[in-house]
Amino acid sequence: MNNKLKYHLYFPALAALLLSTTACTKGRNYNENTLETSTNLPASTSVITTEPEASMKESPIPTKVSYVNPSGTTLETRFQLPEGYTRLSYSKDSFGEFVRKYPLCEDGSEVLLYNGSKKGNQNAHIAIFDMDLVNDDLQQCADSVIRMYAEYFYKKKQYELMQFHFVNGFSCDFSKWSQGMRVNIDGNSTTWYQGAASDDSNKTLESYLRTVFCYASTLSLEEESKSIQLKDIQIGDIFIHGGSPGHVVMVVDVCKNKQKEKAFLLAQGYMPAQQFHILQNPQHTDDPWYYTKDLSNALDTPEYDFTMDELKRPTYIK
Repeated sequence: MNNKLKYHLYFPALAALLLSTTACTKGRNYNENTLETSTNLPASTSVITTEPEASMKESPIPTKVSYVNPSGTTLETRFQLPEGYTRLSYSKDSFGEFVRKYPLCEDGSEVLLYNGSKKGNQNAHIAIFDMDLVNDDLQQCADSVIRMYAEYFYKKKQYELMQFHFVNGFSCDFSKWSQGMRVNIDGNSTTWYQGAASDDSNKTLESYLRTVFCYASTLSLEEESKSIQLKDIQIGDIFIHGGSPGHVVMVVDVCKNKQKEKAFLLAQGYMPAQQFHILQNPQHTDDPWYYTKDLSNALDTPEYDFTMDELKRPTYIK
């Protein structure tokens, strides 16, 4: 599997550091020096785009189960559950409920890049989160996961829990950022200084996230996470391959049956920076749910493959 490095040149002083930021491409070998940020990604060969040949038997065609309610405006109301499954229970103010009630774009929408153009592969997703994107090619895979957590903590005014790390280990805390502190970067050294007035407005949040997205990656996100077992999977968990290159997808819903088998939905950001979208399951494109009973050694998603030991839980929520 060949992957392409994510790179940013917005802060020349950290050129060496930025070589460690997230990559999100699978299946092709790119020359990163010639890839323009507006270039659409090719369709993944792992996506199933055709239906099996029709049976020659003269038997009734079974009614296909629809897992999507087109009129649903949130993840919880858009996606139907597999037969015999019920959603895991979460408290009203939990991160799980926040994700389930996060607004979605209109059913059938196409994934857009940060510059408003369309993503080249429109076969990987089944829904799109109505999530803001910062300007420029910054909000990619790890950044989308970070943003989901950040928006939750911001809504709850739990600023002290917004402590996302740069790849050099520096903790960029929103509690300090909202007090007007800013970061000074000198080579691989990062320090705080007083650079603005205290302000916790949404504009300040956006400036904070923009900085985090520049210097965080799958490397730092993996360091902020711990390994878990598949049977314990819950909303907010991630499958992550940290490194240069690397990729991450996030668990955005979970349900279970009476046998305690679970099924889950996945979402990803990608590169170039684009909308955070809920993935199809390439093993059965009529059903987006991933079933734990079907998984053994690997997880196959439309644009990246993970091993099962790459399932982890960010430690943001204690």
